[in-house]
Amino acid sequence: MIKIGTSGWSYPSWRPGFYPAELQPAEFLRFYAERFDTVELNSTGYRLPSADQFRRWADTVPDGFEFAVKFSLVRLDRVTTFLERVLALGDRLGPVRVVYEGPRDNGTLSFVQGSVPADVRLAWDFRDESWTSVDSVLRVNDPGAEPFRYLRLREPPYSDDDLRAIAATIRDPTYVYVRHEDEPTAPSTADRLRAFL
Repeated sequence: MIKIGTSGWSYPSWRPGFYPAELQPAEFLRFYAERFDTVELNSTGYRLPSADQFRRWADTVPDGFEFAVKFSLVRLDRVTTFLERVLALGDRLGPVRVVYEGPRDNGTLSFVQGSVPADVRLAWDFRDESWTSVDSVLRVNDPGAEPFRYLRLREPPYSDDDLRAIAATIRDPTYVYVRHEDEPTAPSTADRLRAFL
């Protein structure tokens, strides 16, 4: 199971190029999900949608599609609210990327890991160097992570040689997300990467 997608889908500037010129923004997700099987939600790290919105998104995509949801961990009292809402995705919930800016705090780590249901997959995106020696968690961009890998391609443009080299390191199961740009280069890059697998 290797899933490749982009960071977000709701970009009018991808029309035309990826989205047909006449396609309305309300139809972007449906169109996107016909071509990719996963998407990374970065906007959830800034404003958490309602559970109803997550349900509507889940209802728009086909079976097997997964949303990787960003959680900006700032306050522990928001963990429960975050989970209550994103769990509305049901079986469309992919990995949760936990972005944590603070220094190493094993209590925070334990609290979050103990708060999520067993079937919720966390990928930690630590931003402070004090977490370097912690090896009991799955980290974003760790090609050796288990039981899955979560890779973010953030340095476009990518040549075919770059993508071949990346493809050579990907093993099952892995989620890969290509950073969006104003031009519809991310869907093209994701397609090209899939071709090299």
